[in-house]
Amino acid sequence: MAMEALARRPHPALKPQIEWLASGAPVPYAEAVTAMDERVASIARGEAMECVWLLEHPAIYTAGTSADPAELLTPARFPVFRSGRGGRFTYHGPGQRVAYVMLDLSRRGHDVRAFVTALEDWLIATLARLGVEGERKQGQIGIFVHGAKIASIGVRVRRWISLHGVSLNVAPELEHFSGIVPCGLKEVPVTSLAALGAGTDMDRVDEALRVAFQDVLG
Repeated sequence: MAMEALARRPHPALKPQIEWLASGAPVPYAEAVTAMDERVASIARGEAMECVWLLEHPAIYTAGTSADPAELLTPARFPVFRSGRGGRFTYHGPGQRVAYVMLDLSRRGHDVRAFVTALEDWLIATLARLGVEGERKQGQIGIFVHGAKIASIGVRVRRWISLHGVSLNVAPELEHFSGIVPCGLKEVPVTSLAALGAGTDMDRVDEALRVAFQDVLG
């Protein structure tokens, strides 16, 4: 699937050099990775704008570069994709909003750690707009609510352009996380906006993501 074929939903408050894309139907993971690779190459050549892509995936487990095979508990349950992003095993599926961020970090200080911190700030600000108080957890990457993980971060950087990004549990089937040790956190439960009784309208979530991005990363 060529990224140029995806439905575009730009937000008027955003600076024009960042293009926002949103896909209505779930996008197969391998197709999304191919589209990201193509877009990042175009950004690096100066032929395309930076991009944030909002989407969902069909149910899948993905393994980051630090994934421990022992943490894939039910390998036959869903397809498993070996991803180039950082991190360990995670689950993607319907009801989870994934935001892939293809940004030029050479314009943002050449600091990957600061970029990851900014992504966490973005998620916390997004949750605040949805009436949920998110927080960091010492020594962990991602965002938590009352000790349960609600959002994950996994990025890769190529020629100082970022790939992959964040995932926010809006209303996924949380039991699907039981087939892995999510992000290597054995004793940490996962949660979602639905489980917290918060709003789960995806358009509202997308709006919160866009506005919070402008505040934090725009």
